[in-house]
Amino acid sequence: MEAQHLGSILANVRRHWGVEYVVLTGGEPMIQEEIPQLTEGLKKLGLHITIETSGTQYAPVKCDLMSISPKLANSTPVEREGGRWAKQHDRLRLQKSTLKKLMKDYEYQLKFVVQAPEDMDEIRKLVEDLRARKNRVVLMPEGTDPAVLHERSLWLIEICKRENYRFTPRLHIDLYGNRRGI
Repeated sequence: MEAQHLGSILANVRRHWGVEYVVLTGGEPMIQEEIPQLTEGLKKLGLHITIETSGTQYAPVKCDLMSISPKLANSTPVEREGGRWAKQHDRLRLQKSTLKKLMKDYEYQLKFVVQAPEDMDEIRKLVEDLRARKNRVVLMPEGTDPAVLHERSLWLIEICKRENYRFTPRLHIDLYGNRRGI
């Protein structure tokens, strides 16, 4: 991201007076070389910054909340392109040293996308390995179909209540359906 491009992004943000919060997401924002400069500029505008990341990359950024979504085994793309990326995905999806550094350096939440109750074994183990506080663990049902999300939400909410985790719905799916750009 060139300085001129960064300047145009910040100028565009300034046009939205009254905005207090910014979420950097999409793909993996932490791999963008200029993310430290972008967050510095956003912070100078007085904005609350959340970064949504898989936790596989570290960068010295300014942010108020690091929303870390480690990829679980359920995310391995075994069916896409004949499983072409499955081994690489499994090798790279969890970078525990990076996760620990992000958790140490920033206010954080760990957000897990849950497909089935069996995912909880992996989540519990990772939460324990990372020594994460339960009140910073957020569980979200996986899916893009409102009916599937509703069904998964029912049992996932019960798990959250029982294990003292937080729950978040996929509200954008309920409101707008499975559309890009929302």
